[in-house]
Amino acid sequence: TDPGKGRRDYEAAHLPGAMFVDADRDLVAADGPGRHPLPSPADFVVRMEGIGIGDDSVVVAYDDAGGTIAARLWWMLDDLGHRNVRVLDGGIGAWVAAGGPLTREVPAPRPGRLSLRSSWTRVIDREALVARLLEGDVTLLDARAPERYRGEVEPVDPVPGHVPGARSHPSAN
Repeated sequence: TDPGKGRRDYEAAHLPGAMFVDADRDLVAADGPGRHPLPSPADFVVRMEGIGIGDDSVVVAYDDAGGTIAARLWWMLDDLGHRNVRVLDGGIGAWVAAGGPLTREVPAPRPGRLSLRSSWTRVIDREALVARLLEGDVTLLDARAPERYRGEVEPVDPVPGHVPGARSHPSAN
């Protein structure tokens, strides 16, 4: 609900050497279905190369949002074939609790070179999902808070509730 918060928090303190990735700019397309449509793989690769990720890079993604943003970056890189990507267990909070250092220094990116697949491989479009839900051969998990799943609170989406047939499995748990 505060699009600039991530950047402000990064500028205040982050892990040494960390590059900022904006969930609303770097991990999404400018338009498309839903609130966070996947960018084209080519656009995503350009964005990642621009912050210094290359074929030989070890990428450790972290966030302060329970891992949901870090997991999206991990999944996107992994799905396109970058195998040396991880998620920092517990995010920045666990890093600080373990005594890890923080800095305000923003590293200068050295452009990388990524050779990744040219298409997403583990995605499903709405029509195919509807068909599979009707057939009962897919499990759809809703990772949002339980009250959003139940439609009691909806701070973001225009329609409260969940997709029929979805099961609640909150990422906070």
